[in-house]
Amino acid sequence: MMSRIGMAVTTLLMLAGSANAGDLQLGSPVACTVGRDCFVQNFFDHDPGPGRRDYACGRLSYDGHTGTDFRVPDVPAMMRGVTVTAAAPGTVKAVRDGMDDVNVREIGRAALGGKDAGNGVVIDHGDGWETQYSHLRRGSVAVRPQQKVEAGTHLGLIGMSGQAEFPHVELVVRRNGTEIDPFNGSSGEPASCGDTARSLWRPEVLAALPYQPTGGLIAGFATKAVKEEPARSGEYRAATLSDPPALVFWADVFGTLAGDEQRMSIAGPTGQEIHATTKVLDANNISWFAFSGLKRPPEGWPAGTYRGTYLLSRNGAEVVRLERTVELR
Repeated sequence: MMSRIGMAVTTLLMLAGSANAGDLQLGSPVACTVGRDCFVQNFFDHDPGPGRRDYACGRLSYDGHTGTDFRVPDVPAMMRGVTVTAAAPGTVKAVRDGMDDVNVREIGRAALGGKDAGNGVVIDHGDGWETQYSHLRRGSVAVRPQQKVEAGTHLGLIGMSGQAEFPHVELVVRRNGTEIDPFNGSSGEPASCGDTARSLWRPEVLAALPYQPTGGLIAGFATKAVKEEPARSGEYRAATLSDPPALVFWADVFGTLAGDEQRMSIAGPTGQEIHATTKVLDANNISWFAFSGLKRPPEGWPAGTYRGTYLLSRNGAEVVRLERTVELR
C-alpha cells in the first residue's frame, strides 16, 4: 500500500504534467476556418513508447510530437497568406526570421543547423506558461522581443521554414518547461479517449476544433504520372488542357487507415464514367497521395468538361470526397 507521502508525491507529479482549468485560456492561433481553409494534421503524441496516439486515441501524430500542427492545403494557399495570431496575452520572449520556406526533404535536416523550428515567435504568458509558434513564412514575423501582445495580435504568416514538409504553424504550449496538449491539458497518457474537460482552449475555440481524423486537401488533373511535391507546390492546376497525351486525376488526403477503400474515377463531357479504379489501403497514413488515369484514345478526346472524383470509404461510409473539373479542347 502506498504511504501518504508517496501519494502526495504522485499527486504533485500528476499536477505538474497536467493543466488546471482556468490557468491559461487559448484563442485560435490561426485566422482561418479549421476544417475548410485549414486543418489540424498532427496533434500532441500521448503514446509513451515508439508508437503514436493523439488525445482522441487516433493516429494523427508522430512519435514524440509535442505540438499541434495547423496546416493549409498547399503552397499556393501559403503564398496567399494565412495569419498566425497570439493565442493569449503576454510578452514576446524571442523571435526568429530569415529562414527559407522549403520542404526539409529537399535540403536535409542537417542544413537547418539545429534551427528545426524555423522562423517563429515565443510568448511568455506568466506563471510559467509560454506558447511557441514555429515554421512561419520568411519575412512575415511582425513582432519583436519584449513587445506586449494581446490575444489575436498578428504574429506572422503560416510558412514552411525549418523542419517542415508542408505549410503549417506548429503551436507548442509549455508550463515550467513541460509541453502540454491544449486539447486535454495533459502531457501524459490521456485518461480517456477524446476527453477535453481540462482543455486549454476557450470554449468557443474548442467548439470550432472538432476532431477530424481524416480529410481531403487538394485534387486536380495532370497529363502524366503525378509527383507529390510538384502537386503540393501548385503544379498540375491548369483549368484547360489541349489534347493531352493522358488524363490523370490526383488527390491529396490525410488520416487514411488500413482497410479504407479508395475509388478514383473520371467522367467525360456526357457524364458517362470513362475510367475508374478501386483500391483497399493496407496501412495507416498521416499523409496519402494517389493518382489514376488513362491514355488519350486513338480518336482523341471529345471536347468538353471532364470531372474527377476521389472517394474514401471506411466501414461502408464515405469519409472523404474530392471533386475537380477540367476543360479539354
